Amino acid sequence: MKRCLIVDDSSVIRKVAKRILAGPDMLVGEASTANEAIDICRHEMPEIVIVDGLLPDMDSADLIRRLVAIDPEAKPHIVLCICQFDVGRIMRAKRAGARGFILKPFTREQLLESFREFDVAA
Repeated sequence: MKRCLIVDDSSVIRKVAKRILAGPDMLVGEASTANEAIDICRHEMPEIVIVDGLLPDMDSADLIRRLVAIDPEAKPHIVLCICQFDVGRIMRAKRAGARGFILKPFTREQLLESFREFDVAA
C-alpha cells in the first residue's frame, strides 16, 4: 500500500485531496503545518508528499529540503501545490527536491494525472 501525506494549512484542500486519493491502494495522511509534516515523516516517510506552496510556518522549499534530508534513501515523490504559476517558486522547490507541481484548485483528473507522471498512480 502506498502512503501519501498532504501538507496544507487549508483543511478544505486536505479534505478534497484525501477524498480523491484515499482508497484500497493508498493510505492518505494530513499535516496542517511544515513542522507537523516533518514529525510525521521522521516516524515513517510516505512515498508521496503534496506540499502547499505557502505554508504559515516555513518556506515550502525549506520543508522539501528537510524532508529529503530525513532519509536520503527514501526518495519520496514530492509535488508542490500552488495557487498561481510562479516559475521562481517552482524552480526553488525543484532544486530542493520536488519532482513537479500542481495548480490549485485541482480537479480529480489533474491530481491523479500528476501521480501517473511519477508512476505512483493512486
